[in-house]
Amino acid sequence: MDLEHKFARFGDGLVVSDNAMIEGYASLFGQADQGGDIVQKGAYAASIGRLKAAGQRVKMLWQHDPVQPIGVWDEVREDERGLWVRGRLLDSTQKGREAAALIGAGAIDGLSIGYRATKVSKNDKGQRLLTELELWEVSLVTFPMLPSARVEAKGEAPEIDDTLRDLAAVLDGARLELARR
Repeated sequence: MDLEHKFARFGDGLVVSDNAMIEGYASLFGQADQGGDIVQKGAYAASIGRLKAAGQRVKMLWQHDPVQPIGVWDEVREDERGLWVRGRLLDSTQKGREAAALIGAGAIDGLSIGYRATKVSKNDKGQRLLTELELWEVSLVTFPMLPSARVEAKGEAPEIDDTLRDLAAVLDGARLELARR
């Protein structure tokens, strides 16, 4: 199976503080994304357990680019709502500084997970139910896939242009359709 990406945008979910600490939800359980996939509660548990046992971390990347790590996730865990992450943007890297500035300005408002689906079924609507995922990375991204939430810089609520959000949804849908073929 190939590495897949799942995008999410979060309102109250992701907070960036002045010292480049970020925390929030990288994935929400039970919500269909624009590709029709639904992550089930417990989907990350085995992967997180394996990473911890091996002394490894989920990577924090810029736009899913493996040559552009921008920080570290200090904590990655599941709770009742979804996959919660807490970490630090590294201000010692150019992209880390840029990411903090872009999030603070409202120009970047999304998180996306990079994963490999290991257990998948379909519901009666034809949607994929993702019951076990091998989590590789959580990226900060420009165009997230789950439009019901957005990133928020601490203390601010940036305006999100509906037209841009609709365009992002169309582009993400087309990308997913091409990837499935």
